[in-house]
Amino acid sequence: MALTLDTITLGVPQVKAAHAFYTAALSPLPGVENDTAELDLHGTGHLAVRQFDDLATEVGADPVTEGFRGYVLSSIVSQPSEVKALLEAAANNGATVVKPAKKQFFGEFTAVYRAPDGAVWKLAAAAKKDTGPRTDPPKPTETAIYLGVAKPKASKVFYERLGMGVDHDYGDKFIDFTVTEGVCRLGLLPRQGLAKDAGVDPRGDGFSALVLTHTAASRAEVDALLAAADSAWGRAVASTARIDGGEYAGHFTDPDGYHWKITTPV
Repeated sequence: MALTLDTITLGVPQVKAAHAFYTAALSPLPGVENDTAELDLHGTGHLAVRQFDDLATEVGADPVTEGFRGYVLSSIVSQPSEVKALLEAAANNGATVVKPAKKQFFGEFTAVYRAPDGAVWKLAAAAKKDTGPRTDPPKPTETAIYLGVAKPKASKVFYERLGMGVDHDYGDKFIDFTVTEGVCRLGLLPRQGLAKDAGVDPRGDGFSALVLTHTAASRAEVDALLAAADSAWGRAVASTARIDGGEYAGHFTDPDGYHWKITTPV
C-alpha cells in the first residue's frame, strides 16, 4: 500500500472553458470530456477540472476562496524554448503572466502564469540551454504540485506513513517525494516561500479548489489508506468509503488541510 498522486482535480467556474484553456495551454493527449473533463498529461499524471461548487460539496468544504490557494502546479519540459512556447500558449488563451520566461539566479529557466481559473502554474526546463529543436507541442517530462505547508518536515512524516518515499529532503525548506511512472510528483514548501518563488502574494483563505486523487487497486486498499490517514494524524473528512455511482471512494485531509480522494472503480 502506497499513496500516489494519480490525478489533480481543480475546481473551476466553468468546466468547458477550463477544459479548452488547458487543452490549448498544455496540449494533453485526448481525454474524456465530461463533468470532470480529465486530461492525460503525456504519461506524467492526469489533470481534471470540475465545477467549483460541486467539488467543494464533494469534500464538505465551504465553496468560498480568496487570494493565493496555497499551491503551485508545475510542468517540467526538456529545454528553455519549450518553456517559452508553453507560456505563449497560456497567455494567448487568457492566462496572466506572473513571471516571464527567463534564466533565474541559480541557472534554472522558468516562467509562472496564473490560469483563468485562478490556479498558479510554474513552467521549468530540465536543461539550462536548448540542445536541439523543440518538441511541438512541448511534452512534459514531469508534472508536479507543490503544497504550501506550515512545516514541511512534519507534513513529510504524514505522507511517509501513507507509503510515500522521499526523493529530496531539505528539512523545512523543501521536500519532495519519489515519483513513479504515470503519476504526478508531490512537493512540500513553506507557504511563504512557495508564494515568493512563484511571485504571488501569499495571502489567501478558503477552499483551495483542489482535490488530489489516488486510484487504488481494490476496495481493501481504499480502506487501508483511509485508515492510515486517520492514524497518521490527518483530519478525516470521510474516513469510511462508500459506493457513489461507479466508484468506491472516501476522502481525507492532510495536516495542512489539503483534500485527498481515494477511489477505485466498482
